[in-house]
Amino acid sequence: MAATLISSIITDARVELKETTARFWTDAELLAHAKKCVNDLWGAMVDLNQEHYITVDETLVSLAANTSTLTGVPTDVFRVLLIEPRDTTSTASGGGTLFVPRKFNHPDFINARQLTALDVTTNPVLCYTVTQAGSPVGAPTIRVAPQLSGALLLRFVYVPGPASAALTTASGNPIPGESDNALMAWMIAYARSKEREDRSPDPAWLTIYATEKQSLLTRMTPRQTQETEHVADLFQSYL
Repeated sequence: MAATLISSIITDARVELKETTARFWTDAELLAHAKKCVNDLWGAMVDLNQEHYITVDETLVSLAANTSTLTGVPTDVFRVLLIEPRDTTSTASGGGTLFVPRKFNHPDFINARQLTALDVTTNPVLCYTVTQAGSPVGAPTIRVAPQLSGALLLRFVYVPGPASAALTTASGNPIPGESDNALMAWMIAYARSKEREDRSPDPAWLTIYATEKQSLLTRMTPRQTQETEHVADLFQSYL
């Protein structure tokens, strides 16, 4: 099923605003409200950690020889999920290299920075940390230690930032889970601030938005129900 066009949601909002054609509220105004709502819902969806937004890059990112930062990191990176060699087969050079997330001041990272460049064919363990602002400011800087004596192409899995800046009335609603009503409620609430004496969003429509948003988040998790959730190893994440 194709996503509902933003223009259709704006049309529905106008019905509730008792304005079938643009007179008091322009499409540009309503679109600006829609963009802010998309950002709010995107953030809530990302926090569910159900991988609704995920990008697997296998063309851009690499670790050059004798360097401590990754190259080719996309500008829209918001959250890094996985870094691994692009070719993980047993016969690939460096295919068994393991990237482990660590804080820059972690003892493992401190010790790793003191090592000389390692041979990529030994399948070493590398520490990495994500620094700088990231999306939407720009690409984060991902620091790695120890360095490698040879270049290594990488598979880079990440959550991109919201693409609301490129949203137009011809775009589809980028928030899954039948979120049209939430988007419309936000749009109306903030549009009505233009006609309110205190210039604040309409509280009744904000309440409707809050209800729609909570319902959306409830039905969007879990995404996979084939198997029951269980803990495979209590301390596995601490190894």
